[in-house]
Amino acid sequence: MLIVQISDLHITTPSKKAYGVASTGDNLSLCVDHINQLKPQPDLVLVTGDICNENSFDELINAKNLLDELNYPYYVMPGNHDTRNDLTAVFGTVHCPVSFEENNPSSFISYIIDYKALRMIAIDSTIKGKSGGELCKNRLAWLKDQLDKEQNKPTIIIMHHPPIKLGVFETDMDIFIGTEKLGKLLNNYSNIKAILSGHIHRHTHTLWSNTVVITAPSTSMELMLELDSKQPSKFYNEPPSYLLHYWTPDNNLVSHAIVVHETNGPYPFRSY
Repeated sequence: MLIVQISDLHITTPSKKAYGVASTGDNLSLCVDHINQLKPQPDLVLVTGDICNENSFDELINAKNLLDELNYPYYVMPGNHDTRNDLTAVFGTVHCPVSFEENNPSSFISYIIDYKALRMIAIDSTIKGKSGGELCKNRLAWLKDQLDKEQNKPTIIIMHHPPIKLGVFETDMDIFIGTEKLGKLLNNYSNIKAILSGHIHRHTHTLWSNTVVITAPSTSMELMLELDSKQPSKFYNEPPSYLLHYWTPDNNLVSHAIVVHETNGPYPFRSY
């Protein structure tokens, strides 16, 4: 099974550049074209948040038009740049399979993708009007209920915010509320193969609470890595990137970082 993960699209309205620099729509189009040519073909695409840049309905419409060019099923999750109500209105239950109630404080964009030998739990980690993430009492209870239903089936958790600090000052300062409680919950299960997230605009992975946390690079811009900095991060206008997760016949999750840019080759190895 092959799963594509794209994250932090930061799509603007057509022809506008994010922060006056990044052509995020063009970058997403390059990724979509690249994904559509993958062999073997992926089974589905996960979009792990920050779909739009300025929390705009028109930006989400533009993002959907671009994502609809994918040849595969795709599913969206909200990030801190997205509004839950607009996201569900634009993408509908095909790409966001949940009934969200805007005026219900206990309603979130969380759902299950039960696919072949692998179960995916998408959980909403956003806080309205805030950059940081949270898994509150209600969301943790929902997650526990879902995990209890299938304790033997290999499972991946999907959310926008990584639940731990990863050395990128700007996103570390955003804070994640509920880290300790989530960690204690996950320690009770042996079937959680990974937490897939985005938010930090860099590809990282680390062991945590009986699983591994994997963050995807951004299709739009790459945050500068300054591990000793205490200042807001700058970004590079790099070629877009995404992750390709391979669920092997031996039940292992292998993640590959794919950079979309022109290359020379491939060349055969020669024996001398």
